[in-house]
Amino acid sequence: MFKPLPLFVGLRYTRAKRRNHFISFISLTSMTGLTLGVMVLIVVLSVMNGFDRELKQRILGMVPHATISAAYGVIEDWAPLIGEIEQQDGVLKAAPFINNQGMLSAGGRVKGALIYGVEPEYEKQVSIVESHIKDGSLDLLQSGEFGIILGDILARQLGLSKGDKVTLVLPEATTSPAGVFPRLKRFTMVATFSVGAELDSNLAMIHIDDAARLKRMTGGVEGIRLLTDNLFKAPRIAWDVANTLPGRYYVRDWTRTHGSLFQAIKMEKTMVGLLLTLIIAVAAFNIVATLVMVVTDKQADIAILRTFGATSNTIMGIFMVQGAVIGIFGTLLGVLLGVILAPNVPELVSALESLLGTHFLSSDVYFISYLPSKLEWSDVGMVASAGLGMSFLATLYPAYRASKTEPAEALRYE
Repeated sequence: MFKPLPLFVGLRYTRAKRRNHFISFISLTSMTGLTLGVMVLIVVLSVMNGFDRELKQRILGMVPHATISAAYGVIEDWAPLIGEIEQQDGVLKAAPFINNQGMLSAGGRVKGALIYGVEPEYEKQVSIVESHIKDGSLDLLQSGEFGIILGDILARQLGLSKGDKVTLVLPEATTSPAGVFPRLKRFTMVATFSVGAELDSNLAMIHIDDAARLKRMTGGVEGIRLLTDNLFKAPRIAWDVANTLPGRYYVRDWTRTHGSLFQAIKMEKTMVGLLLTLIIAVAAFNIVATLVMVVTDKQADIAILRTFGATSNTIMGIFMVQGAVIGIFGTLLGVLLGVILAPNVPELVSALESLLGTHFLSSDVYFISYLPSKLEWSDVGMVASAGLGMSFLATLYPAYRASKTEPAEALRYE
């Protein structure tokens, strides 16, 4: 007889009578708070995912997934070795490199930089730099011409433009009858690149033959960088490749050079998610307050239902249904708004910047110059589950309190 009663009465209680507008207002506030909490959490997690994606694409598109270097000396006859490496499982492409460090000087300004020697045709296959070069290409780096490509921030800091001369000061000294002098070499800036990351301010690229002359290498290269098909399997892939090659090699991967950055982003996303979940928790507490007020207001109704034979479980179910309605509608509406808003965050922020005449993210300060977003359905599912779960838990105490109402005590003053 009473099986459909909790659902029917619970739904009826969600629509308060005229004299109970305040309770109706509190119910609407609880639903609105839950909606906003779910929506904001989805949007913020999507923005964090966007930053993670951009950093991976930009930074790890420039730095090697992994490198293999000779344990002793240099890697001789590297071209056939690259062909052999590219046949290994998990390796997409490979390219030679020579690393050096030095100071770049121009117009009285001096900046430290990593000097990266590359073979243009190979580098195009393992790096995103070619698609981010301004007014030129990697092909402008010709052997023996001592051309150099700088990050655009580094070029601006040195006050350079295309065709200007820049002096590279190496951390070595040359002894002559006149005394000890640092080693210097004059380069011509042939282009700049901009990947929107920190590398724009500290990386310079030269031809690998010019880099070999600077390091006084008579032949061979310092190492070979790998582009793998799975970023997170790069350490294992590099070790497997090194073990199949003749000779002894050192292996390095991106987790040693930039792993801490991505761990920090992952931890930040987790902490921000936990903190914003408190918004949903606050909305759930509002549901508790709403149901407690409804239980107090409906004492006489509860007593009459108990008199007609309704059990404690039936009464409890009535108020759990009412709380569940608030939780389900609030959560679903928040999910809907979040899913609509999250992919459009970059456009909305851009429109706001145009309206206010300001720029929130400057490329001179931050890794990227716009607010990215990437909606992941796993995050949506997690947020929706959290909203529904907290809403359900919020109904337990008020519903339990209602189920313990004594008919005689409730009707004494009616």
